[in-house]
Amino acid sequence: MNWFPLPLGPLQTNCYILSQKDGSSLIIDPGEEPNKIIQYISSKKLYPKAILLTHAHFDHIGAVDAIREKYGISVYIHKQEEKWLSDPALNGSQLFLPGQQIKAKKADYVITNEKSMEIEGFTFEVFETPGHSPGSISFYFNQEGIVASGDALFQASIGRTDLPGGNHDQLLESIHKKLLVLPEETLVLPGHGPATTIGQEMDSNPFLNGF
Repeated sequence: MNWFPLPLGPLQTNCYILSQKDGSSLIIDPGEEPNKIIQYISSKKLYPKAILLTHAHFDHIGAVDAIREKYGISVYIHKQEEKWLSDPALNGSQLFLPGQQIKAKKADYVITNEKSMEIEGFTFEVFETPGHSPGSISFYFNQEGIVASGDALFQASIGRTDLPGGNHDQLLESIHKKLLVLPEETLVLPGHGPATTIGQEMDSNPFLNGF
């Protein structure tokens, strides 16, 4: 499986395109600039199969409807944040984007608990990793050794917890109990910034020391 990051919008939120040899692909967090996403997919001759959302803050969902409608694919989100898609007060756009409210249509599939999932040849685990937001989830592709962590874990940092529904202690617990237990060589694809590994964050992330 190949992966490619597309930093999008003013916050440079990472949208990830995961693809198989046959061109089947998943899109994680299409936050902004749908034309940029479409251009990349077209250039690589990919066939999107689904949109996976790590959470529903505005900078992760801004291009959801445009991409869903372009390819006729389904959107997956955790139940805790299904209402955030259509509510600018919940997804943060009302607070951070005066005069521009981000709304998306209802998700096609609502994830209610941790589980193994399979979509068009992609097999992965869903981990509940709340703290940055109540419905934050991470997607772990075991065979490929990759976890898409959303805004839970970054290179040398962790997600902010001062937004509505955030909880610092809960986030640290999520990271330690769900992410740091993965093999140290696991590649972490965060919602912002460069990729890292579980081992690197165990060794050097200053926010995780002393938990």
